[in-house]
Amino acid sequence: MKRLIFTCLILAWSSALSVAQPTDSQILNYEDYMAIVRQHHPMAIQSKLIKQKGDATVQMARGGFDPKIGTDIAQKYFKGDQYYSLIDAGLKVPTWFGIEAYAGYEQNGGTFLNPENSTSGGGLAYAGISLPVGRGLFIDERRAELRRAQIYQKSTQVEQRLMMNELLYEAGKAYWKWFEKYQVLQVYREALGLAEFRFNAVKQQADLGDKPSIDTLEAGIQLQNRQLALQEAQLEFKNATAMLSIFLWQNGQIPMELEESTVPVNKEVVQLRTTDGIMLDRIDSLVAYHPYLQQYRFKIDQLKIDRRMKLENLKPQLDLKYNALNQVVGNNPFADMSINNFDWGLNFSMPIPLRKERGALKLAKLKIQNAELDVVDTKAQIGYKITAALNEWNTTREQTALYQRTVRDYLGLLEGERNKFDAGESSLFMVNSRELGYINAQIKFLELLTKNRKAALGTEFELGILYNE
Repeated sequence: MKRLIFTCLILAWSSALSVAQPTDSQILNYEDYMAIVRQHHPMAIQSKLIKQKGDATVQMARGGFDPKIGTDIAQKYFKGDQYYSLIDAGLKVPTWFGIEAYAGYEQNGGTFLNPENSTSGGGLAYAGISLPVGRGLFIDERRAELRRAQIYQKSTQVEQRLMMNELLYEAGKAYWKWFEKYQVLQVYREALGLAEFRFNAVKQQADLGDKPSIDTLEAGIQLQNRQLALQEAQLEFKNATAMLSIFLWQNGQIPMELEESTVPVNKEVVQLRTTDGIMLDRIDSLVAYHPYLQQYRFKIDQLKIDRRMKLENLKPQLDLKYNALNQVVGNNPFADMSINNFDWGLNFSMPIPLRKERGALKLAKLKIQNAELDVVDTKAQIGYKITAALNEWNTTREQTALYQRTVRDYLGLLEGERNKFDAGESSLFMVNSRELGYINAQIKFLELLTKNRKAALGTEFELGILYNE
């Protein structure tokens, strides 16, 4: 009869395995899941908008160098007389070198026109340049704004990387938690199936008088504990599925829901992640070009532009202006062209003793020093986080490999105890104890395997290389 019980237990174990691996399930592997997140998550789409924002900022800054056309008209009429009529139309072209070129046409007239504004009947054409010889010769607010925008454009690309790096890290953790909870659920399903068969077999033996009734009580308690453990595992798997679902979208607008038949990959497919020696050789360079450090460097570059502007403001304002004039005669606008027809001007100003400008320059220098110290501190923190992540990765790899052997050893103990029970040399209590040890070992192995995958993910996150597009 005992041999019959042991045969039933083996059949129960095989049956539990077949129940735990549904044939109609749809597998969602890690690579496909992360591809969906990269393409359809709202944050992924938002990260692309950030880059477009940088492009728009540069376009707006370049607008400061767009040519401008304009017309000024001023006329006065009083008691039937035209006191004056002033018409000035022209084109201004700012350049990167601070020179502003312009050309225009004036036609003025009227009874009480100011003599300095008088022109012939054909009007007066002019062309000239405005040149800042002092302040604004090498850089001005227009050029500084474009350079800031170009730096900001580069920083948006880094910001996109950081946003996607964070998104993929959180999404990856959600997947491996979902994987762990599913595999734990499978372990408890197998355990419950085995406990049900054992309870029925022991109950049948007790009814025949081959087993004491207390064995039925022990088997029943074990069955109840397995049922409770399975319910808790089901709850944790449902919660993990709900967490996974928040990363699944369609075109960033429609949330996707996982079907109940969708499951992660089987644990036999998941391999241990090991550190790559080539990547270890590149850690210093990866840290040097870490997105966080790049952001600080872009900030320093912008502060240096501000410092240059403050330094430029120490110079006196000295602007030169020259206009070549030509009176329009007949059909040939250049018939009366002469180098002796011109006007020019000079504008000079300088504050004394430049306290405002010198104070602003000191503040700009202090901001740069502060930002440079932030870079040093941030670099040290990044280096520590990467080292800690690598240590965890290596440790979980060793632990998982070790515990893989431990699971096999627990299974060996369980099979040995079953053989002793079949030979009448053991008790149901000892079989249950060995079986519980084997179940806990499987769950511990799954925890370590998941930690290994999360540690690998965390290392790539700390290195800032989860997203490199």
